[in-house]
Amino acid sequence: MDVLFFLLSLACFLLLIVGLVKPKSLSKFFKKEPNRKKILLTFGSFTVLFLIICGGVADTPQLSNQDIGNIENQQEPIINNSEKTIEDNQNNEQLVEEQPNEPVITEVQPEPEPTPIPEPEPELTPAPTPTPEPEPTSSETVSQKNAVAKAKTYLGYSAFSYGGLVDQLEYEQFSHADAVYGADNCGANWNEQAVKKAQSYMEYSAFSRGGLIEQLLYEKFTQAQAEYGANAVGL
Repeated sequence: MDVLFFLLSLACFLLLIVGLVKPKSLSKFFKKEPNRKKILLTFGSFTVLFLIICGGVADTPQLSNQDIGNIENQQEPIINNSEKTIEDNQNNEQLVEEQPNEPVITEVQPEPEPTPIPEPEPELTPAPTPTPEPEPTSSETVSQKNAVAKAKTYLGYSAFSYGGLVDQLEYEQFSHADAVYGADNCGANWNEQAVKKAQSYMEYSAFSRGGLIEQLLYEKFTQAQAEYGANAVGL
């Protein structure tokens, strides 16, 4: 039977291949002229169906009359053995009921008490003596202190760039090194100084973005600082 279904599935598969190559050659199997999609659905479904039936028929074992007789003969001793085990269990239950239950006496031995382990005494470590920290010695000169103070004074009433503040301190006859030291240690944020300078220009005159950036560059702000100031005032 499984050979028959295998041959049917093989025939459907061959028709499927022929139909996909030349659909018109299988027009006798359909009422209307078929297309490749219809041929694929029809013969592909039959091929899969016959293969499934062929596999199911092949997996089903066929028993002969001799095999059925052997199975029945093998089941009889199993039934006899089960009956024998039931009788043995009943006999054992009767023997257990006849024997009196004797009390079982168990002696309880006291558990030995654990011997305490003495804890080691903590060792006393002497506290470290604090070493006095040396006081920082200032290497700042008097002219450098004055340059820092003068730079902070200028920044208190006007906005300066880094280069403009150095020029202003040199104008006050500080040396170039002292003027640079004062600009470095005055604590100014040069982006904020660019914003303040841009706002002061916008208060008394109108500027385009390019004109304001050019004016801030003239004041010795960097390109990035000048653009930051122009962005801050909305240009």
